[in-house]
Amino acid sequence: MGSTIRHITFDCAPPHEPYELARFWGQVLDLPVHPDDSPGDDEVALEAPAGQPTLLFLRVPEAKTLKNRVHLDLEPGRSREEEVERVLALGGVLVDDRRKPNGRGWAVVADPAGNEFCIEASQADRAAVSARERAAGGSPR
Repeated sequence: MGSTIRHITFDCAPPHEPYELARFWGQVLDLPVHPDDSPGDDEVALEAPAGQPTLLFLRVPEAKTLKNRVHLDLEPGRSREEEVERVLALGGVLVDDRRKPNGRGWAVVADPAGNEFCIEASQADRAAVSARERAAGGSPR
């Protein structure tokens, strides 16, 4: 039997605090901060649904110096456009806009500590793109 993913860990270097970064991600993902965790803690986790890995925010001394080598791709439960606007209002920063006029593509966003993630099209967005392409005689992907 192989391994399973227990945590996806985000390093938090000063001036960023694990608890505050966990709160940001908790709002993005609609997950609560673990009740045992408090502001000032070196490790703060979100409570994940059973069977899903926990997001863990860990205090580290050194700042991020390079692009993320691993990142999360989020599929929103609302339209991609609505989700991008919601996440930006929570404190995210648009890093690279790869959204295409035809509804394909994604938005690269950074959390308050600079960790990048992508917001992709929702299932409804993808269905609408496929329907438009079929109506236009194109090939759905």
